[in-house]
Amino acid sequence: MRYISTRGQAPALDFEGATLAGLAADGGLYVPESWPSFSRDEIAAMASLSYAETAVRVLAPFAAPNLDEVALRGLCEHAYGAFHHDAVTPLVQLDERHWLLELFHGPTLAFKDVALQLLGLLFERFLAPLDTHLTVIGATSGDTGSAAIEALAGRDKVDIFMLHPQGRVSDVQRCQMTTVLAPNVHNIAIQGDFDAAQAMVKAMFGDADFAGRFRLSAVNSINWARLAAQIVYYFYAAVRLGAPDRKVAFSVPTGNFGDVFAGYAAAQMGLPVERLIVATNVNDILHRALTNGDYSAGELVPTAAPSMDIQVSSNFERLLFDCYDRDGAALAQAMQGFDASRRLQLGENVRGRIGELFSSARIDSDAMSLAMRKAAEGSGTIIDPHTAIGLAAAQASDVPADIPLVTLATAHPAKFRDAVERATGARPMLPPHLSGLFDREERFDVLPGDLAAVKTYIAERATPAAQDRLS
Repeated sequence: MRYISTRGQAPALDFEGATLAGLAADGGLYVPESWPSFSRDEIAAMASLSYAETAVRVLAPFAAPNLDEVALRGLCEHAYGAFHHDAVTPLVQLDERHWLLELFHGPTLAFKDVALQLLGLLFERFLAPLDTHLTVIGATSGDTGSAAIEALAGRDKVDIFMLHPQGRVSDVQRCQMTTVLAPNVHNIAIQGDFDAAQAMVKAMFGDADFAGRFRLSAVNSINWARLAAQIVYYFYAAVRLGAPDRKVAFSVPTGNFGDVFAGYAAAQMGLPVERLIVATNVNDILHRALTNGDYSAGELVPTAAPSMDIQVSSNFERLLFDCYDRDGAALAQAMQGFDASRRLQLGENVRGRIGELFSSARIDSDAMSLAMRKAAEGSGTIIDPHTAIGLAAAQASDVPADIPLVTLATAHPAKFRDAVERATGARPMLPPHLSGLFDREERFDVLPGDLAAVKTYIAERATPAAQDRLS
């Protein structure tokens, strides 16, 4: 399998190269040169597999020839063996047609663990024989940071610099990042919002002088390997609800578009997906793009679902690439225009193609709280604000009644205990492995929302072995 950039100017890479690179040199995102596909029989056979074995089947075409199935199996069993549920991503039934896919049984209680526990092992394996050091730079709206730090803390040949918007993540999210005191972990609280932090990360990758001094990589969902790992749970859930003989719909709480793009990838690979519902909060750039073609960044509004407080959804570029018939030059021109104006109007043809599989819903804070309360009262299930947005969108959809509707439960409710308690009256407790979290020492640095200041900070702290990667 080879990987090409959505903007058409970066060299094609294999799986190892795309994993270590993260962002393409031309500013684009890596995608498979073509989508692998599974037959109905191959999908049906997944119903009897464990989660780790399902991951081997789904990821094998993407990882070849860098990893054979034996190597991939060892990595998957290691990554998912430490999850706190034997099913890894269990399905929970709410009523006759609504289900939750619980993605929060990993070490940091968020769906990001499903991919990042594997990505950390991939970095370690690919770096082991190389005389180089990886400088990982990421931006987080809350959950990516803690999951990435958990996956990379203490690993050889990797430094991680994680930017988060100061005061705009929950106390649990913050402490999960800032209490990890491994010497290769550097937490940066940016005086600004997530979009500003994400823009700085992209700018550092695009700065030839800066990037030339380090071997940079990414853990955000701009990294293809992370996104590929998220495809697995769509297959795992769907076959347990009757696929391939029965279609399944998914509602996905969406900020950066990576999680729902993984569902799109699953559909391209043959999984019978009836609908992908893009559930946004009031930061609704994706809802506006899907309903009237208005992909324009507005002013970011802080909410009780901070991981969705995003106005520029990086992974949307991957979907547009397919909708532009994989014309990298045309998409590069469109995205450069968006970068300059923060606005892109989608044409009728693009909107029509997106509408074949996707729909969307904008869920405000009242509807979010109502969904949390109704889930608690109706089935005794406590859900977090992000999952509530996905569930509210699912319940408002027009998906046919005979189609199972799965909402991705992206975070444990204890990560957002204040918002959950306001909505339900119940204050969720952290699991035992995180007891004492708030008693632990924190370590982080506050920087202005200034690219030069962040670059200087990283340059002063990156491991010297990362310097002069071309020597």
